[in-house]
Amino acid sequence: MAFEGRASIKREISMSELKRKQDLQAIWLAAVQAVSGEQAVSNAIDNDEAFKPDQIIAVGKAAVGMCRGALNRFPHCQALVVTKYDHADEDILCRDNVQLIESAHPIPDQQSLNAGNAMLECVENLSTSSRLLLLVSGGASALAESLPDTMILTNLQAVTDEMISTGKTIGEINKRRKEMSRIKDGKLLAAFCGSEARVYAISDVEGDSIATIGSGIGDCHRATGSASFRIIASNQIARSCAEQTAQSLGYAVKYNQENLYDDVFKLAAQIGGQLSIAEPGVYIWGGEPTVMLPENPGCGGRNQALALAASEYLLNKKNMALLVAGTDGSDGPTTAAGGLVDSETFLDIEAAQVALREADAGTYLEQHNNLFVTGPTNTNVMDLAIAIVE
Repeated sequence: MAFEGRASIKREISMSELKRKQDLQAIWLAAVQAVSGEQAVSNAIDNDEAFKPDQIIAVGKAAVGMCRGALNRFPHCQALVVTKYDHADEDILCRDNVQLIESAHPIPDQQSLNAGNAMLECVENLSTSSRLLLLVSGGASALAESLPDTMILTNLQAVTDEMISTGKTIGEINKRRKEMSRIKDGKLLAAFCGSEARVYAISDVEGDSIATIGSGIGDCHRATGSASFRIIASNQIARSCAEQTAQSLGYAVKYNQENLYDDVFKLAAQIGGQLSIAEPGVYIWGGEPTVMLPENPGCGGRNQALALAASEYLLNKKNMALLVAGTDGSDGPTTAAGGLVDSETFLDIEAAQVALREADAGTYLEQHNNLFVTGPTNTNVMDLAIAIVE
């Protein structure tokens, strides 16, 4: 995978602190690599050897990696790739048989509408004998949309912004998105009149429901012909790899649960309380927190906010560190994945409290050399929080 996790560490730290942070990054990176889009699709294709598509559509933050996994087996197949801005690479860009559309996340833009309309047109134009391989990952809801005539882009943007800023869960958000869409809730595959459609999905939602991933872009329940889906990567798979990697580094894993489904401040208190009495070892959490935003939020995302808020409970505890990051390599409308925090992160208490109140955790973490930046990872299985206690 062509990226490396990094957290700028400019203050003088002990060798034990440095190793702790390096091990956290190694555990997180191994977990992300285990659910990479390219590898997950390659594995799925190996298990479906008889299926040969005439058209590939890949949509989501992991679309480039997922499409590459398919093109490794079917190099000449026509492909439409929809992903987030700056997520494409030279390998995809140089392929003549790949149409690429990059668009906005988390608030859709005109390119999102162009992408959704292109997907719908592509599916509608496939012949009755054709086979479709649809690759779906998190982020697809914002990256691709096709609206009914009664709705315009500014309406969609306003509704999306309101839902995100008021801390709605992904299930609540996607339910509303389905109502406004011509391609979500299985409507895309309802337009497919070919012989067979197969959907491979990387889950970024609690419960791994195909009806929720990408707001049901890959849901088969409306399909009139042969259609099936498989979940090929999930948070559980990533956390299992994180546990195995931690053990290989010599740590005992004391906790591994998918339960980050609450407000970041409530979760920070829970994680902080757990770590305050924790035995030595590794602690792993997965899921997707929510955050309430002020009227004019600063720079940051839910993972940066959770990392900074939790760091208050690590104050003066020099035997532990915590990494909180989105597995897609981005956190909210930022290019950072999250935060890597320790006993000194929250020392500037007043500034930290202001940053959290103003949803500006990213600025604070960057100034204190605790920002965690990876770049696009070509996967998206929600978020991971990993702590080492020694």
